[in-house]
Amino acid sequence: MAKIEPLQDRIVIKASPKEEVSKGGIVLPDTATEKSQEGKILAVGPGKLSEDGKRIAMEVKVGDNVIYSKYAGTEFKLDDEEVVIMRESDILAKKSS
Repeated sequence: MAKIEPLQDRIVIKASPKEEVSKGGIVLPDTATEKSQEGKILAVGPGKLSEDGKRIAMEVKVGDNVIYSKYAGTEFKLDDEEVVIMRESDILAKKSS
């Protein structure tokens, strides 16, 4: 995978795949499934600068599994993989294993 370095408080996430089969066993087309709100962090920026010029540390790190806002971030392809880049404030929670 290409190396990517997010700026400030931005994060790159690989969205977890959504289930494509209903509970009844029906295969759902892409248009019927909702956008994923969970994923794994691939890259983390250095953090935002405060008004007095000090760096604010990020609360998440590479490898964390997170839940994020439904319409957060910008989707793009990175080496044929769909990823989302968003601000740290769009992350709602970390998932524990």
